Amino acid sequence: MNETPLLPLRDNGKEVAASSGGAVRSLAGRIGRLRLWRIPLVMGVLFTGATIGLYFQPPALRAFFGVTGLEPGAGSSSPIAVPPPLPKATVAAPEPAVVALGRLRPEGDAIVLAPPFGAGDARISRLLVAEGDYVTEGQPIAELDSLPQYRAALAAAEANLAAKAAAVVQARAAVSSALAEALANRDRAASAAMLAEQEAARQRDLFARGVTTRSALDRAEAAAVQAARELDRTTAQLDRQGGGDDQPDIALAARQLDVARADLARATGDLDRGLVSAPIAGRILALHLRAGEKPGASGIATLGATDQMEAELEVYQTDIARVALGQAASVSSPALTEPLTGTISHIGLEVERQSILAADPAANTDARIIRVTVQLDPASSARAGALSGLEVTGRIVTGATK
Repeated sequence: MNETPLLPLRDNGKEVAASSGGAVRSLAGRIGRLRLWRIPLVMGVLFTGATIGLYFQPPALRAFFGVTGLEPGAGSSSPIAVPPPLPKATVAAPEPAVVALGRLRPEGDAIVLAPPFGAGDARISRLLVAEGDYVTEGQPIAELDSLPQYRAALAAAEANLAAKAAAVVQARAAVSSALAEALANRDRAASAAMLAEQEAARQRDLFARGVTTRSALDRAEAAAVQAARELDRTTAQLDRQGGGDDQPDIALAARQLDVARADLARATGDLDRGLVSAPIAGRILALHLRAGEKPGASGIATLGATDQMEAELEVYQTDIARVALGQAASVSSPALTEPLTGTISHIGLEVERQSILAADPAANTDARIIRVTVQLDPASSARAGALSGLEVTGRIVTGATK
């Protein structure tokens, strides 16, 4: 078998050319492999940049979204680059409390002013106040049509008192004059008795010497006895006039003056029957009558000390064991912009039937309750002063006291 000899490429230049072409192809392959590994790197950089841009959204990107109206992740079912949800805050368990219905009232509750004792068929003559006025203790609220009669009786009693006082002065003056006269009469009687006794002694001496007669002596002795009796009378009269204020005439006039003073006091008290006065200081919450009307069971006006307001709560008997004096409490109502606050100041001692009912038609209407009073703080009292009788819902914090 004949073999074809290889032709030397070196000689004809093909070996060199072949060798050069292989080197070129080898270099190109290496360059291509170097470029391929950059593709993942570039994609990773772009992905990282896009992720950071969507998360932080620099001003330029936000402006772009604002102009184009695009939203991150609008084409997917879930948004992109949404911050992770914040951890839920821990909610403290509510404090133990007792809830009860109640109403606002002035301190000690409102007072309905009735006509005075003994007013009888009297009618309102004139109202002296208006709703909302603040009155002081003892200030007149209204006048009755019987007031003129009582004023006339008072004037008569005052005049009678003045007359009796003048009678006492007159009695003292009369006694003083009588005392002076009695003193003078006593002195004159004493002088006359002394002269009569001297004359009787002289007549006895003359009769003993036989100079005078028995009849003259008897007349002289009788005159002396009569003068002594006159002295006794004037002395007794002087003693009667010298008793000072215990002298009968003065004592009688003084007692009559006391009677006149009692009549004046009665007339002054009767004058109160024609007036309706405020028993305490407070605010007029309502007027129930007008001039000319006769007071009835509803009274004349309602008065309350609104400077200090309270809330009277009706606590169920099953919850009363959890309520104590000094516990903090709050009351709320749709009519209040924010709850009113205060403390428990009084707990009733009697179980009663519930009087304030909830709007729920299924609420228990025959519950047994105990009345608990919440004294509102000054700021809450000022806000509640014009809301007497407002139904409220109270919440008593049973775990805290002030």
